Amino acid sequence: MLKSVSTRAAASPRATVSPVHRLSARRVVIAGTAAPVAPIATNGANGNGATAAIVPAPAAPATPAPAPPAPIPGVLPPPAAFAAVVNAGAAKAAMPGWKSFVMGIMAGCYISFGGFMAVTVATMCTGLGVGSPILTRLAMGALFPFGLLITLVCGAELYTGNTALVAAAVAEKKASVGAMLRNWACSYAGNFVGSLLMAGLVVATGLLDTSGAAKAMTVAKCSLPFGQALVRGLLCNWLVVAAVWMAAAATSLPGKMLAAYLPVMAFITLGLEHSVANMFFCSLGIAQGAPVAFTDFLTRNLLPVTLGNTLAGVLCMAAAYCLCYGTAKAQEAPKAKAA
Repeated sequence: MLKSVSTRAAASPRATVSPVHRLSARRVVIAGTAAPVAPIATNGANGNGATAAIVPAPAAPATPAPAPPAPIPGVLPPPAAFAAVVNAGAAKAAMPGWKSFVMGIMAGCYISFGGFMAVTVATMCTGLGVGSPILTRLAMGALFPFGLLITLVCGAELYTGNTALVAAAVAEKKASVGAMLRNWACSYAGNFVGSLLMAGLVVATGLLDTSGAAKAMTVAKCSLPFGQALVRGLLCNWLVVAAVWMAAAATSLPGKMLAAYLPVMAFITLGLEHSVANMFFCSLGIAQGAPVAFTDFLTRNLLPVTLGNTLAGVLCMAAAYCLCYGTAKAQEAPKAKAA
């Protein structure tokens, strides 16, 4: 009887497993059934071999990228407008010198037509007894811009606009510096010839024989200090190039006309200085007997105003937009890395 009891005890697995082994087995079962986690230690600080884990926190939702502004109907967005300006400048730079000169004469004539209208309006204001200079400037500014509108629509080479357009093409590696200087020189010379031609034709009409507006404008313009004339020229061509730039961005004729009209009206009303317009105004005033020598006009007015016009086109418009929307530097970066 005693022998059979001992035999059953030996055959039973529960009689041979110690409490320590039972605890270890229980730990194995728990570890095997737990959800997988990222372990950070395999031996606890108490030496019992337990595994510790950290449950990862949910990822923060990604911030959505800001949506681009809605495009203005009938107007190219700024990057596309910049590309259009660069292409126009490249075409101007590739133009033969003689063609730039002839088209420069046309631009000088067109701008002079606007100047002729402005002087006529100033004469009418004086005849009507309008003593307010502001009203006279507003009337002149309202009608002068049509000269630039003819230039843009018919096509001509205006030096002040080319200072920005061709410079942007050079910055974008689509024209050479030599081609830019050739375009500038030929268009400037053509503008001067066209302005002188129109001044002579206006004198020949006799329509302004009794007007003192051109003579008064000539004396006032040639009496400006060099620095004032330069700054006025800079601000003026900033507006003129903005007009040309916006006209390039507009996709319809009414849009181009409106874009070009307002900035040009502003520079006339503000009393700023435009080199090509002054070629006509001062030549006409001198031809009518203004007490100013032609050389004084060249050195006291045309030189500083031309410098200011050029700085505005190159720095205020071409350089600024090349910095923001240009592609030449972005294209050179991969080449530098490959080398």
